[in-house]
Amino acid sequence: MRSATPKVLHRVAGRTLVDHVLAAVAPLGAERQLVVVGHGREQVAAALAGRVPEVTPVVQARQGGTGHAVRAALPAAGDIRPDDLVVVVPGDTPLLTGATMSALVAAHAHEPAAATVLTAEVPDPFGYGRVLRDPSGRIRAIVEQADADAATAAVREINTGVYVFTAGPLLAALSSLTADNAQGEEYLTDVVGAFFDGGRTVRAYPLDDPGEAAGVNDRVQLAAAAAAMRDRLVTAAMRAGVTVLDPATTWIDADVALEADVTLLPHTFLHGSTRVAAGAVIGPDCTLTDTLVGAAATVSRTTASRAVIGPDAAVGPYTHLREGTRVGRGVKLGAFVETKAAEIADGAKVPHLAYVGDAVIGARSNIGCGTIVANYDGVAKHRTVIGADVKIGSDTVLVAPVHVGDGAYTGAGSVVTEDVLPGALAVREGRQRTIEGWVELRRPGTAAARAAAAARGYAEQAGDDGGPNGVAHAGADRAGPAPVTVAGISDNGHRA
Repeated sequence: MRSATPKVLHRVAGRTLVDHVLAAVAPLGAERQLVVVGHGREQVAAALAGRVPEVTPVVQARQGGTGHAVRAALPAAGDIRPDDLVVVVPGDTPLLTGATMSALVAAHAHEPAAATVLTAEVPDPFGYGRVLRDPSGRIRAIVEQADADAATAAVREINTGVYVFTAGPLLAALSSLTADNAQGEEYLTDVVGAFFDGGRTVRAYPLDDPGEAAGVNDRVQLAAAAAAMRDRLVTAAMRAGVTVLDPATTWIDADVALEADVTLLPHTFLHGSTRVAAGAVIGPDCTLTDTLVGAAATVSRTTASRAVIGPDAAVGPYTHLREGTRVGRGVKLGAFVETKAAEIADGAKVPHLAYVGDAVIGARSNIGCGTIVANYDGVAKHRTVIGADVKIGSDTVLVAPVHVGDGAYTGAGSVVTEDVLPGALAVREGRQRTIEGWVELRRPGTAAARAAAAARGYAEQAGDDGGPNGVAHAGADRAGPAPVTVAGISDNGHRA
């Protein structure tokens, strides 16, 4: 993989490769689950810690091959009865399913054998062990790629590396393994030949879909597995009643849950434990991670992480819901709104261009365009509480900690640093100063100066002073500004 991350910890559809394998064997209800670890063992063991049911990592200190790995692992299983079943699965086969594993074990139990091997017919068997049969069709050997002659290499039936063994014969055969082969390793596949030579039965259980047993050995195969898993999960969602407009651009993690009548628009990415209720519309261009979406909500061009979006809410476009955001029923969060640890009650609106961090917004309140909740003082975060039916004027800055009471208003452009009583109007403003002639004085020769001069000249000709109660219009059909003198400044910028 050319990576600092051990191979089995690379991810497909939100789970590590080994997580997918453990999910596939979960239906078997095994008494013990052992994972053989070598390279990156500390990272793998940490990832397995705390799982229910328990998974025990077993260290293979010397990388001596698949047979050596099984021989190293079995002592950790405790007492093993001769008729117990031992299931061996590669840790890098994320597409393997629980249904296949259950069927494989059932087939082994139905027709007793020393081993049952999961096999597949593939058009290009390169890299896999070949399954060789005797004239009666019984499996007599499995030969690895490195040891295959031309005739063996031409065989298209492959060993997937998935087995069910009866414990007694397996333990006996493992003790006789050698490393006399091209790779100098103890092959688990040699156990099959030993069984045949000893007159024991080895059965094959053929896979209908060979792709299910595909392993991952590099980033190319990782991407292929991810695409195959995407197709599987999206298809399953559609068969369960979800509308997916563009399956090729829709990615659903394995632990995502979608109810019937959800609609997913193109370029939608649902990660982690995201849950979407019936009737919700997600997309286009959404990335939701560990987020809950209520019934009939609409979420467009939004990034959300560990957030809750209530029923009938409308979120987006270009909205960012950060961790801890909780959006109530019927809430509207519009374009270029960012929230963090915000609780927004039913019916409230933050329509556009706002930052709401560490805040509570009461029911039906409206947060005006350009509002900022200034939650950070450079050392610590502080909480802002806005009551119900509040109107926050455009371009308001709420400097936390501050409380705005129910039914209160803030004036546009206000900086609110003190609590606002219910029903009060909070306004903080300085008186506007207008300095006439400033542009012509300080920006002579500019387009603005010429436009101002022209406008003043037109207003004087019309008998309008162009002041606060009048509007000065520069004539659209005039060739250019007339030479006028305004406030002691000529149109060429020199003092008159």
